[in-house]
Formats: sequence, C-alpha cells, structure tokens
Amino acid sequence: MTTYDLIIIGGGPAGITAGIYAARQKLNILLITKDFGGQIARKAVAIENYPGFEAISGLGLIQKFEKHLRKFTLLNSRKANLTGQVDIERDSVTKVKKTGKDFLVLTKSKNQLQGKAVIVASGADPRPLEVPGEKKFIGRGVSYCVTCDGPLFDDKIVAVIGGGNAGFEAAVALSSWAKKIYILEAAPKVGADETNQAKAKKTKKVEVITSAFLKRIQGDKFVNSLVYQDKKTGKSFTLPVEGVFVEIGSQPATSFIKGLADFNDRDEIVINPKTGETKTPGLFAAGDADNVPFKQIVIAAGEGAKAAISAYNYLQKLK
Repeated sequence: MTTYDLIIIGGGPAGITAGIYAARQKLNILLITKDFGGQIARKAVAIENYPGFEAISGLGLIQKFEKHLRKFTLLNSRKANLTGQVDIERDSVTKVKKTGKDFLVLTKSKNQLQGKAVIVASGADPRPLEVPGEKKFIGRGVSYCVTCDGPLFDDKIVAVIGGGNAGFEAAVALSSWAKKIYILEAAPKVGADETNQAKAKKTKKVEVITSAFLKRIQGDKFVNSLVYQDKKTGKSFTLPVEGVFVEIGSQPATSFIKGLADFNDRDEIVINPKTGETKTPGLFAAGDADNVPFKQIVIAAGEGAKAAISAYNYLQKLK
C-alpha cells in the first residue's frame, strides 16, 4: 500500500488550494473528491467578491481552480518540470482512522488509502427542510441546485425556501427561466443584503413572503403546490408551484472523522485557528467543514493554504 505524505479530502476551494500549496512543498499528495467545486459549483450567479475577478460564475471559478491543481498531476508536472505530485481519486470518504503514526482513509469504493497527514476540506451539504413531501419529490420538483435543475423549470412558477443571500441569488438565477419566483422566509425580515434584494427586485419576477412557515410540499407525480402558515396570523395558505428550491443553509460533511476531532453545536470541526489542526496530531481541517466563521470562498482558500503549510511543518517534525 502506498503511503502518501498528505491526503486531502474535498475538491472545493479549500481542498484545491491545499493541494496546490502542498504540491509546491514537494509533497506526495492524494486528493479525494466525489466531484470538484463543492457548493460554489452549484451557484449559477456571478461571484463578484473574489479578488482578480470582477464577475465570474461559481462553475467558472472552480474550473480555474481545478485547472491550476491539475498542473501538479503526474503527467503535467513532468511536462512542466514540477517536483510536487498530486494524485486525484474520484470517490467519497466513509471513515478516517489513526493507525499508529499514520492515517487510514476508507472510501465508498472500498479503497483503503494511507497517509502521514490528512486535511479534511469536505465542505458542507445542503440542509434539508425536514417537511412532509420533501424526500418524496426530490428530483420531481424539489431541488437543492439551481445550476443543475433551473433550466427544467422554464416558464414555470417556483418557490425558493430561504431569504438569505443564497435564496435571493437562487431566485435571480431562476429568473432566467421561471416566469414567477416566490421567496419564502420564516423570519419577519429577509437576511439577504441590499445588493441581492435589489437584483431580485429588478427581475420583476420575484415576490417575497416573510413569516412563512413551510408545512408541506404537495403533488401527484410532480410537485404542484406547497402549504405554508403565516406565523403572524396562524392562517395556512396553499401556494401553486411546480418547483421548490431549498436554500436554508448547509451542514458540514464531517461524520467520517467522529472520534478524531471535536465538534461544535453545528457539527463543524473545532480547529486551532492558527494552524488548522484538530485535537489529533496530523489531522487538519479547512473551509466550510471547520468552525472558522464567515463562510466565504476567499476565506476557504486561505484556510486551505494555512492547513497545507501546517501539514508540511508537521511532516517535517516527523522526519
């Protein structure tokens, strides 16, 4: 079994940046990811706050990240006379164990991979609504990805659940296809910033409903309506819609390292903010999986760089 210097779990901004930094330190690296991009690849709207790009889609930005990382894969690194090497495994991690000084990483494809250090940059998964009808209609009107499914709702009426920036950005993206978009927010006021609210208003297709507690999603073969309760009056209303897009936040994908790290009440990995290291020596975390506040692309990339440098220092001490 090959023992890698470093195994990176995750192909989003944190994981890719960690891979680039570690490769430049001449480490032998394995990056495991089901797909590249994480949450930002699902965002069709323009990203306007990543330095160097006045406006770029989430998919476009992650493609540039991936292209940069692939400079360090075996064939490309030889062509460019680079000394670091990154192997990429398209898989999902199910468990990480500590075996002596090394780590054993188990995957869904039943691979067993060994590394001297590990960076968890697995990001977060969309948080479900947990309401009747949600699971039943996944893929039949219920979606967690505007980029993936938005075109399927051309000239249809849809609802976005969640009035934060993610919800408003989803509504703006959907305005390219849907003829009407409702944004339902449980709180008395939406949480989106003024810029995103203005963009949504400009489409003339978006209607915001606040104090709306979603009770259930209904339909036959496909979604045809949802029921919500007005939290101010207690009255229930049926809203005819053909699609429901869930944008109520995310939950860290961290279950595979239970026992090796501490977690906060949101299931985020608790790290040393100076190094990215967990309570287990050699195990680091970066990006949306850790407990660093402010979940932004530029912060995730910075956390990935910090974790990679810390992992390199850890490996030097092992020698």
